Amino acid sequence: MYLKSSVKNTDLQQNIFEANKSNFNDLCIDVFKFQYQNNAVYKQYCDALKINDASINHITQIPFLPISFFKTHTIKTTIFNEEIVFESSGTTNSVNSRHYVKDLSIYSQSFNSTFKQFYGLPHNWCIIGLLPSYLERGNSSLVAMVDALIKQSNNPQSGFYLYDTQKLHQTILHNEIIQQPTLLIGVTYALLDFAQQYPMQLKYTTVIETGGMKGRREELTRQEVHQQLTNNLGVSNIHSEYGMTELLSQAYAIKDGVFYCPPWMKILLREEDDPFTIVDEVTQPISGLINIIDLANLYSCSFIATDDVGKLYSNNSFEVLGRKDNSDVRGCSLMVL
Repeated sequence: MYLKSSVKNTDLQQNIFEANKSNFNDLCIDVFKFQYQNNAVYKQYCDALKINDASINHITQIPFLPISFFKTHTIKTTIFNEEIVFESSGTTNSVNSRHYVKDLSIYSQSFNSTFKQFYGLPHNWCIIGLLPSYLERGNSSLVAMVDALIKQSNNPQSGFYLYDTQKLHQTILHNEIIQQPTLLIGVTYALLDFAQQYPMQLKYTTVIETGGMKGRREELTRQEVHQQLTNNLGVSNIHSEYGMTELLSQAYAIKDGVFYCPPWMKILLREEDDPFTIVDEVTQPISGLINIIDLANLYSCSFIATDDVGKLYSNNSFEVLGRKDNSDVRGCSLMVL
């Protein structure tokens, strides 16, 4: 058996968060080889594609695991007892993705470093989470992140608000009066409901939407969502967060829905008709299906083919345009476990 239960690549784990443009490709190759050798599902997928791991020398040659595998398989690199299992949301009859997390400290380092990059230190903010559907599930990676940031903010007004929107309104008004910088991070449908019920003119509050109607509202484009929120809340622009259960990293958009990644995360595009043709650098904007490299996912899988459609720009920023109609990635049938 090629798997070793004692394997823990501390060098890679340390190097991940030192990723930069010059060393990113080499780091990806190291992580790929580590995961190919120590992740049974990923190795079998690569072997089904007849990938020679020794011939991989660029990120566009690395196989990206279809995200649907997180619903049907246990995705682990090395053998371990997980600290936590994050689970995606879904309907009653749907199969949810499950992310087995070996080391929560990696997730903590990832989201804390990214938050600092985009927003500074948590203690400079009052942080409010409006994530009712996620809170009710109890095993959401988003809730875990926001909960940690709330605690680090050390502000008495920080916290989660389930359905007490009146109290949330009073808290935000209080913070506006005392000019307390406030970060309101919420699921899209809850933010829309709140903004419609309590229109305000905010000056000291930053609003971050995390996506998701969850069947509660008519689906809107991101531009339509942002327009409604800016109209009702009086802010100049709406921020966005792009993350998912299967990842340990997030990208943020400060305005116009254009996302930027932390240094250890990268977006690539693939063609729908040829999912193994992958583009990582462009000179002009192009659209395609989103592949994600998340080096923080060291003990899961760092190379994931999502079901999202995106647009990639020459500066490596990107937009998320929606979901593709058919959630099955061609080539998945190559592997039957």
